[in-house]
Amino acid sequence: MFNFSFYVKSNELASYLSLYPSTSIKTFMRFVQAVLHGIYNLGTASCLCSVVIKRKKEMGNWNTTCACTRSKLKRKQMDSMDHNTHHEGIKTLKVNKVCNFSGNSDLCICVVTWNMNGQVVYEDLVELVGSNSKCDLLVVGLQEVPRKNIAPLLQTALADTHVLLGKAIMQSLQLYVFGTQNSGIFIKELKVDKHSVGGCGGLIGRKKGAVAIRMSYNGIRMVFISCHLSAHARNVEERNSQCRHISHSLFSKHRNPYSKPAQVTVWLGDLNYRIQGIKTHPVRNLIQKNLHRLLTGKDQLLQEAERGQVFDGYCEGTLTFKPTYKYDVGSSNYDTSYKVRVPSWTDRILFKIQDMEEIRASLHSYESVDDIHSSDHKPVKAHLCLKVNEQP
Repeated sequence: MFNFSFYVKSNELASYLSLYPSTSIKTFMRFVQAVLHGIYNLGTASCLCSVVIKRKKEMGNWNTTCACTRSKLKRKQMDSMDHNTHHEGIKTLKVNKVCNFSGNSDLCICVVTWNMNGQVVYEDLVELVGSNSKCDLLVVGLQEVPRKNIAPLLQTALADTHVLLGKAIMQSLQLYVFGTQNSGIFIKELKVDKHSVGGCGGLIGRKKGAVAIRMSYNGIRMVFISCHLSAHARNVEERNSQCRHISHSLFSKHRNPYSKPAQVTVWLGDLNYRIQGIKTHPVRNLIQKNLHRLLTGKDQLLQEAERGQVFDGYCEGTLTFKPTYKYDVGSSNYDTSYKVRVPSWTDRILFKIQDMEEIRASLHSYESVDDIHSSDHKPVKAHLCLKVNEQP
């Protein structure tokens, strides 16, 4: 654990440290570099920083004091960057709420993910999918589903606006793709696959892992991956490993030197990454004050992506909605059991465009569905539109 003392002429730097007192030296130096490069508007920031680092090791104690002028710090940071692999992390996108659906797009996709907690309430399914009639494709990823196949219920909830194009099922982990009535003529090369990473807390019939559907829609090659990863805040590395294994394993038997990669990849599901480094009561106080956006810096998924461990180069909408887990079933109250879990954004939707010059993507919504109370998770929905750029 690092212990810092900083002497800086900047209220913003002081605020950063007060919010994140356990910041690593690498992360803080990156922040200071951003200050010196003008990324943050810190007009009063001087070039002088004194950093006292104290760390106890088995071999003894060591102290390092570093005083850097602006030019020295900049040069030192640039030299360090040359030796480090660059990671894009997850790019956060603002939502453009204005959308005329297919008017200015070649394909509009509504994506839904929900951990059902072993409960099926038909009215909730109607609430979940019934308002997506204008989308070309509706992708529904479900976790902890108590029935082997709930496609008929989803089909009824859609009121015949869409038809089932494909499904991938691994016990409680299920993925469905619906399309408009005439969309079948645009579908080619539809394949499904699955990859298990184990059971679900010893519960019979519940699986963790991923199910996936690969397809070409009107020439756009896409992969949809619905996953349920290991639980608990401490299992970050296990979740990272599961993501990598899933990515490498899915559709591996279909790969050949002539196969083309997907142009669009969408991950959805209960990824189970948690908010860490802060206790449950401060988290709940921030949520109650509608200040939950301040918690994104504590989100494990964003942290791991920044480190290049998972989802490097993916995009996600801004986390403006409240953490989606864990709720008391039947209410919108966070967990009141003896465990008193820290509320977290476990349920996520991310996407990646292989070539931005080839396909342009716009995100028109990214939100939770708070009116559903039958699970300890709130569903999450996203509305993604794609436009194929004309090639010269």
